[in-house]
Amino acid sequence: MSELTRISAPDGVAPAAQYTHVVLGTGRFVAVSGQLPLDEDGAPVGEGDPGAQARQVFENLRRCLAAAGATFDDVIKLTYFVTDMAHMPAIRVARAAHIPDDRLPAASAVQVAALVRPEFLMEIEAFAVIGA
Repeated sequence: MSELTRISAPDGVAPAAQYTHVVLGTGRFVAVSGQLPLDEDGAPVGEGDPGAQARQVFENLRRCLAAAGATFDDVIKLTYFVTDMAHMPAIRVARAAHIPDDRLPAASAVQVAALVRPEFLMEIEAFAVIGA
């Protein structure tokens, strides 16, 4: 695990809510492609259910991070692509099961017109830094 520094309120910037403005780390950079609500066999999970989709996406992120020798403690940035911003509360609940509020990464949330398949409500990518 890398030692990370989080800056939630840089001088002259409004304090962050539900994310951290700046995360600094040293070590190896890990980029995890956007994960979709697919089970290990490639079948869609939770059609029409943002909570079920968010839980599956975070499980997929966890597995991808583990493949790189990382955990959610190493995540410095999450990017949420959602078809409706109304899905963000469900995403926050799923995120909270993996990342405590005092270790929130930097984040961006983008509403998109569509994802690669119409049943997908979200796609989430992650960036992490693991120990040198």
